[in-house]
Amino acid sequence: MKKQTLIGLFVSLAAVALLLGGCGGSYQARSVDIKNSLLVNPDILKEGTGDQALYRYQNPAVNLADYSAILIDPVIISKQAELSAGELENYKTLANNFYVYMNQELGKYIAIASSPGPGTLRVQGAIIDADNSKPVRTIISFTPIGIGINLIKYTATGKQTAVGEITAELKVTDAQTGQLIGAALDRRVGGKNPSNIYDTWSNADDAVKYWAKRLAYVVCTTKKLQGCVNPNE
Repeated sequence: MKKQTLIGLFVSLAAVALLLGGCGGSYQARSVDIKNSLLVNPDILKEGTGDQALYRYQNPAVNLADYSAILIDPVIISKQAELSAGELENYKTLANNFYVYMNQELGKYIAIASSPGPGTLRVQGAIIDADNSKPVRTIISFTPIGIGINLIKYTATGKQTAVGEITAELKVTDAQTGQLIGAALDRRVGGKNPSNIYDTWSNADDAVKYWAKRLAYVVCTTKKLQGCVNPNE
């Protein structure tokens, strides 16, 4: 059975789920199972269009331009069945790197907060394995190594793996009130880079990096800043 590396992770601001499109070593999948939503009630999610996430939610009563800082929560890892030591290490690395990319990309356009405060958004994400054939679910809240400062290399497994695919769920709330502002659920599949064809984790890392850039682009355009970089172009 083809291995899946699925990530559920967080977010979206302004057009909260303008989160996806094609970039580098990963591409948006054609579908994602909405029942795999972990962070929000799937009933509120609507199908996205164009470059948006496959499913998304945006609170029409909130003006994201009013926010000046963003708090990034540790990533949640949710996987059906137990993880081997090697798998767990790679998932932790993926979670850490996603956190680092978020800090790097969002920090270009908005202040990174260390605690809740006025005018502060809160972003939460999760890495989700949606293999419903497995009866056991492992859920871990993972605090990034180095507090989001250093990227980490993936652990070699000694096994060749197929091009990976990951599912990301992102949620944004008001850091003080907890009011839901937006959410996105999306799935990306691995690219065709020959050097990465047997590296699922490399493909997953490409997707994580893309989501960080896409979220930063949404923040930048919402705040009407100059020099916004769209990772789809």
